[in-house]
Amino acid sequence: MTRGGRLLPTGLLSEGATGGRAHPVFRMFVRWVRRPLLPVVRLWRRNLQLRVVAATLLMSLAVVLLLGLVVIGQVRNGLLEAKRQAAQSQATGGFAVAEQMADAAADGRAEGEGGDGRRGVQDTGIWLSNLVAQLASGGQGVYYLVALSSDEEAGTFGADGITGTHGPRASGLVKPEESVSEAMRQTLDESPDAHEQHGRVVLDGGRTEAALIIGKRLNDPNGDPYQLYYLFPFEQEEKSLSLVKGTLATAGVFVVVLLGAIAWLVVRQVVTPVRMAARISERLAAGRLQERMKITGEDDIARLGESFNKMARNLQLKIQQLEELSRMQRRFVSDVSHELRTPLTTVRMAADVIHEARDEFDPVTKRSAELLLGQLDRFESLLADLLEISRFDAGAAALEAEPVDLRDVVRRVLEGAEPLAERKGSRFLVHGDERPVIAEADARRVERVLRNLVVNAVEHGEGRDVVVRLASGDGAVAVAVRDYGVGLKPGEANRVFNRFWRADPARARTTGGTGLGLSIAVEDARLHGGWLQAWGEPGGGSQFRLTIPRTAGEPLRGSPIPLEPADSRRRRGVTEALPGMARAAVPPGPGPVAALPRGSGGEGDRGGDGTGRGARPGTADRADATGTTDTARATDTAGTTGSARERGRDANRHDGD
Repeated sequence: MTRGGRLLPTGLLSEGATGGRAHPVFRMFVRWVRRPLLPVVRLWRRNLQLRVVAATLLMSLAVVLLLGLVVIGQVRNGLLEAKRQAAQSQATGGFAVAEQMADAAADGRAEGEGGDGRRGVQDTGIWLSNLVAQLASGGQGVYYLVALSSDEEAGTFGADGITGTHGPRASGLVKPEESVSEAMRQTLDESPDAHEQHGRVVLDGGRTEAALIIGKRLNDPNGDPYQLYYLFPFEQEEKSLSLVKGTLATAGVFVVVLLGAIAWLVVRQVVTPVRMAARISERLAAGRLQERMKITGEDDIARLGESFNKMARNLQLKIQQLEELSRMQRRFVSDVSHELRTPLTTVRMAADVIHEARDEFDPVTKRSAELLLGQLDRFESLLADLLEISRFDAGAAALEAEPVDLRDVVRRVLEGAEPLAERKGSRFLVHGDERPVIAEADARRVERVLRNLVVNAVEHGEGRDVVVRLASGDGAVAVAVRDYGVGLKPGEANRVFNRFWRADPARARTTGGTGLGLSIAVEDARLHGGWLQAWGEPGGGSQFRLTIPRTAGEPLRGSPIPLEPADSRRRRGVTEALPGMARAAVPPGPGPVAALPRGSGGEGDRGGDGTGRGARPGTADRADATGTTDTARATDTAGTTGSARERGRDANRHDGD
C-alpha cells in the first residue's frame, strides 16, 4: 500500500469572489424585521381558510367604505340643498319685511316731520336697531342678523364725531365685521341684488361656525343705503351629518364582521373535509391503512369522501396483497436458502473428492472438476448472501456496536484486497489516517461494506490507483473509496443498489460477484443509522462514501467527506475557469479545513493528477478531513441524498456487487 502526503484543498474561492456582501447593520435590520413576520407568512401560506376570510373582509371593507362615501356625499348634498332653499326663503322674506318697515317709517316721518335733520338721523339709527332685533326674534339659534354700512354712504357712519346711525349691528353674540368678508361687502355695493356665500360666523370668545351668508343692500327710512345679512349656521346639519356618519360606521363594522363570520363558517364547511382528507392521507402514508373519512350528506364533499374511502380501501387491499406476496417471497428465499445448505454440503464434499483426484482424469474431466469447484464456491457465496438478505428482510439482523478505529478496518480490507490489486495493476492510496477515526460500529459489517467497495473499485478501476479517504467530524465518521475507471452514466447511481442490477445487462452473470453485495452493504449502513452513497461520471471513475454516526443511535447531520471528489471533471473545470482562486493554501497542522461553497467540494482534497488516474507516490496530497463538514449536507451531486429515503440506493457499482 502506498500512502501519500497531506492534500491541499483546491477550488477555495477567495473572500469577495462570491460577489458583494450587504452591510452587517443592514443584514441585521433585515433579519430583525423578518423574524416576527415569518410565523405570519407561514400561517398565511398554509391556512386556506384564513386567506379566504381575510380576502372577504378586505373586499367587504372596501365595498362598505365606497358605499359609505357615496351615502355620506348624497346626504351632505341633500342637507346643503335643503338648508340653502330654507335660507333663501327666510332671507327673501326678511328683506321684504325690512323694505316694508323702511317704507312705513318714511311715510310716518313725512307726516310728522317738524324737527331738524340731525334728529331724523338719530331716529333712523334707533329704527335700524329695532329692525335687527325684530327680524332676529323669530330665528333664535336658526340664523343671525347683521347690519353693516354701505361704502356708498360711509358718511352716515360716525359723522361729526357722533356714532353713525348705520354702525355695525348684530343679533346674538356675532361679531359682524369679522363674520362678513370684505369681498361680499364690495359685491353688495356694486349690485342691488341678493347674494349668498359660504363662510364662517365668528362669535364672542373666538368660536366659529360654518354658515351660509345671504346679504342684500337696502335703504333706510331716510333713503340711505345699508347692508343687511342673514347668517345661517350649519350646526344642526353638521350634527345630522355626524349622526349619519356614526350610523354608517357602526353598520359598516357590523356588516364587515358579519360577512367575515359568514365567510368563516362557509369556508369551514369546505375546508374541514379537505383538512380531514389531508390528515387521513398522512396517516395512510404512515402505514395506518384502516383510516377512513367520515361522510355526512350527499353533496359534492360527501361524494369526494366516498371516492377517497374507496381509494383507501383499494390501496389497502393492494398493499396487503403486495405485503403477502413479499412475505411469501422472503419466506421462499429463506426456506430455499436453508434447505439448500444440506445438499450443498454433500455436493461440496463430493466436489472436493473429485477435485483432489483431478490429476488422474483426462484433461476434459479434469477441467470439468475445476469448473465444478469454482461454481460451487460462487454458489456458496450466493447462498450466504441470500441468507443475509433474508435476515434483513425479516428484521432479524442485529447490530453489535462497539468502539472501533476505522483505520484498522481499512487496513485489514486493503491487505485482503492486495493480491487482487496486484493482478489488476492498481495501487491503494490512503488519506486521513494520521489520527484515530473512532466510531461505535459493528466492525464485521463495516469491514464487509468496505471490502465490497474496495474490491469493486479494483475490478472496475482499469488498473488505475484506488484512493481510500477517512475523515471524522460533525458527529460522524466517513470512509470514501475513489476509483478512476469507466465510471457511471447519469441516473445509474440511483439504481446501483438494486438487487441483481447491472449497468451492462449483456455482461454474463457468471463473472463478477453475486449481484447482492451492494444491497447487503446498504442494509449494513442503514443498520448503523448511516448512509451509503455514490457518485460517478462516464470515463471519470466513481466514488462511494460510507457515513455512520460517531455515537450509535445519534442522527446524522452531514458527512465530513464530500460525495463528489475534488478531482472530478466538473470541479476541475471550475478550478481551471478560476485559476486565481484555486489551491488556496491551508495552514499546516491539525484543525478543520475550511468548508467550500455548495458544490465546490467540501474538503477539496485532490486524489489524482487531473488525468483521471490515481495520484502517484510523492505527488499525492493527503487531506486531514477531521473537522470538515460536507457542504452538500443532505444533497449530493450524483442526485442522491443523505436522507433515509435515499439510504436504500446509496452507492454505485456497475454490476451491483
